[in-house]
Amino acid sequence: MKIPFLRLGARRSGSTPAVPELKALSQLFGISGSLTSGGHERSYAGLAREGFMRNPVAHRAIRLVSEAAASVPWLLYRDGSEAAEHDVLDLLAQPNGRQGGGEFFEALYGQMLISGNAFLLPVMAGTRLAELHLLRPDRMRVLEGADGWPEAYEYRAGGRLRRYPAVGPGSVLQLKLFHPLDDHQGFPPLGAAGAALDLSNTASQWNKALIDNSARPSGALVYQPKEGGNLSPDQYERLKAELAEGYSGPARAGRPMLLEGGLDWKAMGLSPRDMDFIEAKNGASRDIALALGVPPMLLGLPGDNTYANYAEANRAFWRLTVLPLLTRTAASMSGWLSGICEEQLVLGHDLDQVPGLALERDALWARVGAAGFLTDEEKREAVGYGG
Repeated sequence: MKIPFLRLGARRSGSTPAVPELKALSQLFGISGSLTSGGHERSYAGLAREGFMRNPVAHRAIRLVSEAAASVPWLLYRDGSEAAEHDVLDLLAQPNGRQGGGEFFEALYGQMLISGNAFLLPVMAGTRLAELHLLRPDRMRVLEGADGWPEAYEYRAGGRLRRYPAVGPGSVLQLKLFHPLDDHQGFPPLGAAGAALDLSNTASQWNKALIDNSARPSGALVYQPKEGGNLSPDQYERLKAELAEGYSGPARAGRPMLLEGGLDWKAMGLSPRDMDFIEAKNGASRDIALALGVPPMLLGLPGDNTYANYAEANRAFWRLTVLPLLTRTAASMSGWLSGICEEQLVLGHDLDQVPGLALERDALWARVGAAGFLTDEEKREAVGYGG
């Protein structure tokens, strides 16, 4: 960390006395990165590094959504009734030889949250669908046809370029979130929190920098000899090196400073408002959680606890974030798998197995059970079971 040296005397290269202006805090402490310059790139790789891999709030929020969505069991309906056994159900439970269903769909939802897109590649064994694989969004390029619609996908990996059809048998399925300015790519929720990511990550760097320098702001090393004059260039550089090597860092916290004749140390204190990064960091964390649809209460963030208790926040999380994600995924995969399997299939999820919705399901069962005007078949249909 750089420690600025301000002298209440003549400049080193001139004779006119001047007091250097105190710059912005980021310049004072020499922290790299800028909130106004855009910070990290908004590509998939940039968001993955700066968000999921370096920011604990974004990491936990993405895992919370993806793990919750991947934990819900799948249901399959044929001819209007639930199918207890089917090859598609087996495939969803074990998409390929290297991934189980939970790991596969956790990665799928994670890619959608970070990039706004997820690409599923079917592997056929003759006419039978044998495996499903995920293709990384940053390696995929959409190729437009003459009509402006996607006609193929190019996937570059391992030094090889592969092309997959966008329509027809064996086509790649693209799951994407709404993007107002792009016809073929989805917009990532994490991308909307880019400024909050910059602020949160920079605040962490700032706080670490303060700890590395004994949690103290810089001061002014004042040279005021009785006989007047200035430090020579060699003396100036020696003092800088001694101060940086001998009095900065956590291992040297509290070490008394030994000053030679004519030198005096003037601490330059910052106000509590300038030093209070806690609230700014928490505000950025809440913005990240908001963009990803996770109530701050579930992440242990202070402030904005608009829910009466944890259980209410958890139900809102499932209803407003997880279930819409499951619904759109099931709808897209239903049509895609129906075309591959050449039969009408409808995918759904077993919400009775979701602990966060247990109270709502109990209330529904109680209302339906008390409705004496319904037959048993109508009651089964009302709670989501076939007749």
